[in-house]
Amino acid sequence: MATLGDQFDFDFVVIGSGFGGSVSALRLVEKGYRVAVMEMGRRWPPQSFPRTSWSIHRWFWRPQLGLRGFFNMRFFRHATIFYGCAVGGGSITYAATLLPAPDKSWQSGSWAGLADWKAEMPRYYGTAARMLGVTENHILGPADELLKKSGEAAGIGNTFYCTRVGIFQLAGEPPNKTFPDPFFGGAGPPRTTCNACGGCIMGCRYGAKNTLDLNYLYLAEKFGAQVFPETKVVEVKPLSGFVDGSAGYEIRTVKSTAWIRRAARKFTCRGVVFSASSLGTMELLFHLKENGSLPVISTRLGKQVRTNSESIIGARVPGCSKDLSEGIAIGSGIYIDEHTHIEAVRYPRGSDTMSLLTTMLTDGRPGARRVGLWCRNVLSSMLLHPIKTLRLFSPVGWARESTILLCMQAVEGHIEMKWRRRWLWPFSKTLVSRGDKVPTYIPNANRFARKFAQVAGGTAMNMLPEILFDIPGTAHCIGGCVMADSPEHGVVDSHQRVFGYRNMYICDGSVLAANLGVNPSLTITALSERAMSFITPAASTSWNGTPQVKLLG
Repeated sequence: MATLGDQFDFDFVVIGSGFGGSVSALRLVEKGYRVAVMEMGRRWPPQSFPRTSWSIHRWFWRPQLGLRGFFNMRFFRHATIFYGCAVGGGSITYAATLLPAPDKSWQSGSWAGLADWKAEMPRYYGTAARMLGVTENHILGPADELLKKSGEAAGIGNTFYCTRVGIFQLAGEPPNKTFPDPFFGGAGPPRTTCNACGGCIMGCRYGAKNTLDLNYLYLAEKFGAQVFPETKVVEVKPLSGFVDGSAGYEIRTVKSTAWIRRAARKFTCRGVVFSASSLGTMELLFHLKENGSLPVISTRLGKQVRTNSESIIGARVPGCSKDLSEGIAIGSGIYIDEHTHIEAVRYPRGSDTMSLLTTMLTDGRPGARRVGLWCRNVLSSMLLHPIKTLRLFSPVGWARESTILLCMQAVEGHIEMKWRRRWLWPFSKTLVSRGDKVPTYIPNANRFARKFAQVAGGTAMNMLPEILFDIPGTAHCIGGCVMADSPEHGVVDSHQRVFGYRNMYICDGSVLAANLGVNPSLTITALSERAMSFITPAASTSWNGTPQVKLLG
């Protein structure tokens, strides 16, 4: 049986290296703790990224199928969820758009009233923005110009804005120019000015995007944190005799990319930080709750999962004279009403695989009627304009000729994740979604997409799963382990400590308790900064005894 005097392998084990995990690793190691970071994905040096999305085996993450990339899609009844899996988490494949949450987001949901958010959060947003190198984008490509013109044509041109992004841009400096570390006084790696290739989502090959392996995680490793790539955590349990984890935890891992020899390992630690993304953290905690390792996890696990109420639309302009892939992944946005804004998104030239999920824009209430209307539209187009229609659906040249319009709404709405056996594979359990459908048809957004297509001289587009199956797509799955005042209402408290356990935290998008209506990365980073600020430096921490309860309980 373990005793309080046993030696631990680490003070903290951080599960996941995304925005919350990388923040936690750096701030904990700065406070003198011995930190390990367990990351399921691979490490990706800049020049190792695929040039286009046709390199499926180097883009998609499905190791059981031999695909060892950094991007994944999971299909649920209520949403298609896009996410990243790599050292650096979602920062490797995200669009680097970093916006604070609107004030009204803090006034709804289970975190309302838990803190004076309006007074506290600007400080942590400021730290997060400095660490991530946030700046206002000044690289506007053809798609951004079309967005601006479309807004003016729709009478909302005054709401157009340039995004705030974590991409290295220097006014007056040419692209592809390398500088010594411009962010951390020489402690970080050299950086190269953005060349507007549009490749942010495919992984920046030039060192311009401020991914976490170039800031938070880079510094954490430099100061002593150990990162274990291709390592999947399969077990977290309190050491024997102390069910609340006050005596520490045992962590078991396997090699995530192995099929047969999975190289099982065991680590012991005093504290744990779950930062495996909303999906990953929910999935792991459901498994640990069911197998009896962490039975006290709140029954609110999986509740209040949100998707930013997104819809993905767009436009394609076959034979476009300008390359719509030029610019940064998301360089601009526009508000079409007080709750709804749209961002112009692009993939780099040649990355045309997403065309397989797009189709002609179709209005109508979701269901058989909308599917029927879509069939009529496609058939009519094929009969009247066969060559034009075939060109519209051809994947060749899609990224060069297309602009995705990402619509997000700061309106309340959520689904629930359950831990169930699926009828098609009854041998194990997995996450399944439940609840009311997230709207896939946003009339104002469709009208704006048509205006955009008219201005661009092209055809408005929808995501095919939204039409056929009434399933929206989102890269911003949040919630499921929300912050609340008690385990009856959430999974973590206002300091992001897991109810019922000592020295256990969750620092990722799963703790967010309201739809933000903006890309959530900056908010996850800021909240993780806040959570780590409450942890006492290692030199003054008493892990075993009364001070532990006071400082870290």
